[in-house]
Amino acid sequence: MEQSVEQKLKALWALQSIHTKIDKIRQVRGELPIEVADLEDEIAGLDTRIEKIRTDLDELEDSIVNRRNMIKEAQAAIKKYEGQLNEVKNNREYDAITKEIEIQGLEIQVCEKRIREAEFEIKNKTELYDSTQKSLEYSKGELDVKKQELETITGETQKEEDTLLDKVTKAEKNIEDRLLKVYNKLRGTFRNGLAVVSIERDSCSGCYNKIPPQLQSEIRQRKKIIICEHCGRIIVDEGIVFEEEHA
Repeated sequence: MEQSVEQKLKALWALQSIHTKIDKIRQVRGELPIEVADLEDEIAGLDTRIEKIRTDLDELEDSIVNRRNMIKEAQAAIKKYEGQLNEVKNNREYDAITKEIEIQGLEIQVCEKRIREAEFEIKNKTELYDSTQKSLEYSKGELDVKKQELETITGETQKEEDTLLDKVTKAEKNIEDRLLKVYNKLRGTFRNGLAVVSIERDSCSGCYNKIPPQLQSEIRQRKKIIICEHCGRIIVDEGIVFEEEHA
């Protein structure tokens, strides 16, 4: 059976009233769900950073071990070449061995330089690791507090919200698809979620702009769906609001 405009307006206001109650419950939770999600993201990022620093530190420690082994090898080579100097037969052999000793000496210098650089980097990365670890512990503590707050508030309000969500499902069945799409689009447009508003003190209760007397008269006749010329919300008269509140 085709609904009258009045029935459509009442159905829209009924749905808006339920959604407004749900919105108020969620406002009580405030920004807590977002804060919890942000902290979880932050902790994941800190965990990743700590893992990366650990990997870097391991690689630096390995590089120092390798460089020290290279120094030992170079020192052993120098010792071997110095022993060979006593057995040279001509200047050419002497120069060749001296050159090898010089190369091994330079290799030791390079390795020592690289070790100093790695040790300096280890010092910096260790400090970064410690500060990141402290940040992680602090964020985990904050997350525990926020989660506890959220669980407390959610526990107090979840049952009521679930009941209201069931009512939303039932209320939506009383509204034709085309109107429901318009309603949902309007709800998504405004931060306060008000798609259907009433006349209050001769004004739109959504944007508080004055409604001309002639338009108020048309709204009260409930013969057509009228939107606010300023904000685009659907407007119902005070009578519909009263009837819903005392239903």
